[in-house]
Amino acid sequence: MSKTLYGDISPRTAGYAVGQFLKRALPYLIIERFGQTFVIPNNKTKVAIFRRYEALANTPNALTEGVTPTAKSLTKTDVTAQLAQYGDLITISDVVMDTHEDPVLQQAIDVLGEQAAQMIEIVRFNVIKAGTNVFFANGTQRSSVNTKITTTLQRRIVRTLKRQNTAKITSIIRSTPSYETANVAPAYVCLHHPDAEGDVRDMNNFTPSERYGSVSPWENETGKVEEVRFVWSTIFAPWVNAGGAAGAMISTNAANADVYPFIFLGRDAYGIVPLRGQQSLTPMVVNPTSSDSDPLAQRGHVAWKSMQTALILNDAFMSRLEAGATQ
Repeated sequence: MSKTLYGDISPRTAGYAVGQFLKRALPYLIIERFGQTFVIPNNKTKVAIFRRYEALANTPNALTEGVTPTAKSLTKTDVTAQLAQYGDLITISDVVMDTHEDPVLQQAIDVLGEQAAQMIEIVRFNVIKAGTNVFFANGTQRSSVNTKITTTLQRRIVRTLKRQNTAKITSIIRSTPSYETANVAPAYVCLHHPDAEGDVRDMNNFTPSERYGSVSPWENETGKVEEVRFVWSTIFAPWVNAGGAAGAMISTNAANADVYPFIFLGRDAYGIVPLRGQQSLTPMVVNPTSSDSDPLAQRGHVAWKSMQTALILNDAFMSRLEAGATQ
């Protein structure tokens, strides 16, 4: 078979491989659900441009009878980010492919799919957790943090978001391999690590996701506190030993508290390239083939690559709470 963009597999098979990648990857694609998306066009530009039209001044503008007021002009802000390429591969020998009792090729596809999602999710999380709108569970800096999240803290954060006219999230990317969106009940969203799940459940006015009634919970959703829905992932890791005296908080070194980020999000807070749909991810399967570097055709490869970027679009539409997590 002649080589294609996907190695030795056909575009149709590659499409199936992408589906298989994403079936295993979906539990890790939390950040993807809530961001503004930039779909890579066919020419695969390396620059993503997110555009925002600024609001007009709302100072009362009284009209004079018979006089046309001075027209306003729309102003826009372009936020750009450079796409970067990510990927990895697994080498499989001809002997393993011919004799191993397990379906090694399928296992390689599954493992790489999981890795692709985790790798891209870490890239995105490192971007959005660097926002400048920060609250601390106690004190005024990370090195003092050693208390847990509370409803009182959340209310302060939500109040700040509302002061910035931050819109609630009303649509998300579906948890399917296809690039599709779904309308959801308006809410702010908080991303957190599962170590803090017990503290979230202890918050006043907490409603577990299984008691939502007519509202369908999201995958990995802990529950809801007032206007905020909480979603967890192990990707949202803490700053180890970065807080104050641990006390009852989780501590890796048994001295200083690990500090956990809670990322509160409104609509259009950040932008991403979705890891699904056409051009999002390229799987490749290369069967053992004789070449100068492999004259006996002893090695094949299963691989993936993807062009990605993530960036904060509006710091005012997101806040980071830094808090401990109870042991």
